[in-house]
Amino acid sequence: MGSKYKVLLYAPVHSQGTELLKEKCDLIYAVSLEEKDLVAQVKDVDAILFRGSGAVTKAIIESAPKLKVIGKHGVGLNAIDLVTAKKCGVRVANTPTANFQSVAEHFVVLAIMLAKKIKLMQRALESGNWSAGHKIIGTDLHGKNLGVMGFGRIGQQTARICKNAFGMNVFYQDKIAHPETEKELTAKRLDPAALFSKSDFISINLPLFPETRHLVNADLIKHMKPTAFLINMARGPIWNEEDVLKALQENRIAGAGSDVFEKEPAAADNPLLKMDNFVGTPHSAAHTEESAAKASMVAEDVLAILEGREPRFPVI
Repeated sequence: MGSKYKVLLYAPVHSQGTELLKEKCDLIYAVSLEEKDLVAQVKDVDAILFRGSGAVTKAIIESAPKLKVIGKHGVGLNAIDLVTAKKCGVRVANTPTANFQSVAEHFVVLAIMLAKKIKLMQRALESGNWSAGHKIIGTDLHGKNLGVMGFGRIGQQTARICKNAFGMNVFYQDKIAHPETEKELTAKRLDPAALFSKSDFISINLPLFPETRHLVNADLIKHMKPTAFLINMARGPIWNEEDVLKALQENRIAGAGSDVFEKEPAAADNPLLKMDNFVGTPHSAAHTEESAAKASMVAEDVLAILEGREPRFPVI
C-alpha cells in the first residue's frame, strides 16, 4: 500500500484499538492538550482519536486541512465542535455501546455505598471504633423507587440491574418515551418534579447540552424526600454543585454521589468531598478493562471512514 494514514491520539487507548490502527496508520500522541499545541500537531493528520480531557475545538478542526474523521473514545460529544466538523466535512463517530454496563454498575456501587454508609463505617473501623457498626444505621435498596433522568442505554441498563437485582420500582424522565423498556421493567415515565418527589434513588444520565446545564438545581432538589439519594453519572455541569452541597449540609437529602464534577479535575478541597453523606470517584465509571477495549474499537469506524466505508456508529 501507499503511505499510511496519520492519526493523532489525545491519550493512549486500549491495545485492541491501537493494534488495529497500526496496520494502516502512523500513530502520534498529543504533546499536550492545550489548544495551541494541538493546532500545531494537526496540520497533516487524517484522523483524531479523542479520549479523556481537552477538546476538539473550532480552531483545531480548521487547522487540519486533511482531517477526515474524529473518533470519540466513549459516548459524550460535548467537547467536540460538531458544528465546525460538519461545516468542514469532517465525519464524527463514537462508541455508544462501549460503557453502558460499566457505568450502570458504577451507579449501583455508589448507591450501595451511600445507602449502607460505607464511608462512615470505614472511618469508624480505621479509628478503632468497632461499636459504630451497631450505631450507624443504613438502608436497603430492595423495593425502593429508582428515578432515572435520561433513559438511554446507560439509564436503561441501570434500571434493569436495579429492577432485577433489588426489585426496585422504576421511574424515568426522558424527552422521548421508551414503551418497550417500560413494558420490560414496568417502568413509568414522569416529569422531573414528579420523578424527584417519588424516587428514593435518582441516577442522572443526561447528555450535557445548553438546556441540561444546571437542570438539576435547588428547584428540583426541593422535591426530594429527606431520605433520598442523588447520584450524578453523566456530566458535572448538569447539576448545580452548590445547590447539592447546600442540600447535604442542611440534611434536606440523605446523600449524594458523583463520578463527575463541575470543574475537572476536581480540587482536593472541593467541599463535597468533605461531606460524610457524599461519595465520589474521579470520572472513572467507564474505566474497566472491558469498557476500555470496547471504546478503543472506535478505531474500526475511524478506519472505515478513512477508507471510504460507512462507520457502524456515525454521529455526523
